[in-house]
Amino acid sequence: MVRTSTKGERTRQRIVELAAPVFNRQGFVGASLRDLIGATGLEKGGIYNHFGSKEQLALEAYDFAMSRVTNHLARSQEGASGAIDRLERMITAFALLARRPAIEGGCPIMNTAIEADDTNPELRDRARESMTLWHRLVGRIVKDGKASGELRDDIDPYALASTITATLEGALMLARLYDDPAHMDRAADHLVRHVATLRKDAR
Repeated sequence: MVRTSTKGERTRQRIVELAAPVFNRQGFVGASLRDLIGATGLEKGGIYNHFGSKEQLALEAYDFAMSRVTNHLARSQEGASGAIDRLERMITAFALLARRPAIEGGCPIMNTAIEADDTNPELRDRARESMTLWHRLVGRIVKDGKASGELRDDIDPYALASTITATLEGALMLARLYDDPAHMDRAADHLVRHVATLRKDAR
């Protein structure tokens, strides 16, 4: 039997979805209660009736924002054939976020890691967990590619994961800073060319 959500659960989810862009744009400290009230259309009591604290709402808003990015990257893997194709699709999909963010405000990992580093350890840990999962995904793709004989045996999976994520996140920062997605285009093109050289039969 399929369980239907209650009105309270639907309201709670709506609050999370409407608050997520506010936190992602303005950060935990910068997002005021007035901002959250304006975004959700609820008064203070209506918000805190569903969430015990601003911190709790921020954590769930982060999880929602991150799920939008994760789903976008996951869709890029549909129909992929082999490690090179999977890596290239992932890079290209992330690059698209410079022009069409999965959620308003940009990448939740970068925003949260920078803003919450010293101010909110729980949010910082959430961002670290998200990045670790991304690193593990790239690492798994590389390990599968090596096992199948597609990729060279000397590739360090986690060094490659670090290089890909650092390059893409840095490029996204530049694209936002200069309001110019060309920074992301250049980084993505460079990474795609680099990934092509990892093939075992590459010359």
